Formats: sequence, C-alpha cells, structure tokens
Amino acid sequence: MAKNVLNTIRERGFLDGQFLIAMPGMFDTNFARTVIFVCAHSEDGAMGFILNRPQRLTFPDVLLHLQLLDPDEAIRLPSATREFQIQAGGPVETGRGFVLHSDDYLSDSSIPVSDDICLTATLDIVRAISRGEGPLKATMLLGYAGWGPGQLEAEITQNGWLTCAAQEELIFSRDLDEKYDRALALMGVSPAMLSTDSGHA
Repeated sequence: MAKNVLNTIRERGFLDGQFLIAMPGMFDTNFARTVIFVCAHSEDGAMGFILNRPQRLTFPDVLLHLQLLDPDEAIRLPSATREFQIQAGGPVETGRGFVLHSDDYLSDSSIPVSDDICLTATLDIVRAISRGEGPLKATMLLGYAGWGPGQLEAEITQNGWLTCAAQEELIFSRDLDEKYDRALALMGVSPAMLSTDSGHA
C-alpha cells in the first residue's frame, strides 16, 4: 500500500467513504478509540486517515520545514492560517503530509475520495492554504493507516471495527476529543453499549 497510495485511491471499493470506529477491545494503541475515514479499499488492501489524533506540529512548523516561508513571514501569517489544523493521520509514513478537503479546491493532483471530499498530497495546496486561497474545509494529516489484502475485512469480521457512512461535518470538526462518541452516535450507539470482546488490529 505504501508505494502506491494515491494510485490505490483511484480504485473504488465498498468501504470507500466510510468511517471505521474502533471497538473498545482494540488493543493496538495506534488505533484504540479511533475514528478512521476510509479513502481507498480494494482487493489490494485499504488506506484511510485517523480523524481524532492531535499532532504537535503547527501549520507554520510545516511551512518552515518545507521552506515555503521564513520565520519572519511565519510570524506575520493571519491567525486563521496559523491555526490551520494538523492531525496525526496514522502510523504509516508519518513524515508524509496529506490534505483532506472539500471539493471547492481542485488541482491536477487532487483525487476525489467521495462525492464531495478530495485528497491532495502535493505542495500546491499547502501554498494555497498559506495564501488564504485553499479549500473552504480542510485538514492536514501526517501519515496514514494502511492494511494489506484482506486484512481490514478480517479485522471487521473479528469485531474490531464498526462501519458507517462518513459525515463531512465530523471529518472536518476541530473538536477531536468528541469525535469518537459522535461517530458512535451516528449509529445510535453509546460506548457503554459496546462489548469489549473484539478482535485485534
């Protein structure tokens, strides 16, 4: 998956555009109490992004690291740009950045992952956001979650994940601490209702 992430996204699978919600018995600390947006699912595997894990880096940190501005310019960035949200998207390729965003921004490298959400993983969108010209809704994620052929299906069968249709508002919500319970609520489920007898991821 890691070598051909963006190519894999072009193949639509039945879990594309779905949320994965970790069951309470998920013992892998990478995924405990996570909500994941699945961007690609095919016979070759699956990939998605954790939506409720904070990242200590700030957007100015990213711009400085990419040498898209100097420290003096970083200080002068508008507050909305400085506060653009960066999240930890998963344990795979954690040094690689991806931007999930609304479809009002498109470049040659943007890839639709659902009817109204796209993924762009090139510097053009980072530059656009830094200039205040980016998409209306967006979040940057460092790293992603990946599964090999049949792995995710097996984890779901072993009661490791619940699945439901993704909700755009929840994808882009800045309140990370509430996302897990809110995702369960989409299914009419409360954490107290769930069994801890689940599979491993």
